[in-house]
Amino acid sequence: MRLSLPTIRTSKSRAVLSAAVGLGLAAGAFGAAPASAATPAAPANSVTGYHGSSEEAKANKAFFEAVLKSVAEKRAANPGAAAVTVTYDASDAPKFKAQIDRSTSIWNSSVANVQLQEGSSADFEYREGNDPRGSYASTDGHGGGYIFLDYAQNEEYDSTRVTAHETGHVLGLPDHYEGPCSELMSGGGPGPSCTNANPDANERAEVERLWTNGLAKALHKVNQGR
Repeated sequence: MRLSLPTIRTSKSRAVLSAAVGLGLAAGAFGAAPASAATPAAPANSVTGYHGSSEEAKANKAFFEAVLKSVAEKRAANPGAAAVTVTYDASDAPKFKAQIDRSTSIWNSSVANVQLQEGSSADFEYREGNDPRGSYASTDGHGGGYIFLDYAQNEEYDSTRVTAHETGHVLGLPDHYEGPCSELMSGGGPGPSCTNANPDANERAEVERLWTNGLAKALHKVNQGR
């Protein structure tokens, strides 16, 4: 799947402009290979055979670091808090409100060191529409991050799984398309019959680890820069 840098305050106009001039960096797609100027977008029915790329892995990492830095900057004044709150804006994905709500509930009940919350001053946003690449999370490399939910793909695949998978990138997890259905980050790899929308024990443990050590490191960098 595609995936989430100074505060990752998502600027909608900036993200649109970046896409228009070709500056966007695609992160992990749920099951479609990222398109480029030299390569046509993969058709939606090719998703199960796609196994990602090194560029996608770098973009996933960039998205997570963007979110981490945004949260760190907002929370630098209160580094002792037990859990980190990552905020999102879902106003541009009204058709997927139920799925976003369920995805948020799944992640919030699965991990303790980081919690998702809808609110202002968002660290990332959800969007919806049609895209031959399917659903993905993306960063423009300039502080903007968003999760795009594709209509067609969310009809073919379990929509809550798609949403929870993409949100996993925000929390730092990479794609693992060759994994079993029990792995949330296997995305479209197991095929449309897979409806599991919950991270497995290893995925939960990795998110906990990232948001324990990663936040402390980011806070240290932010405080050094003051």
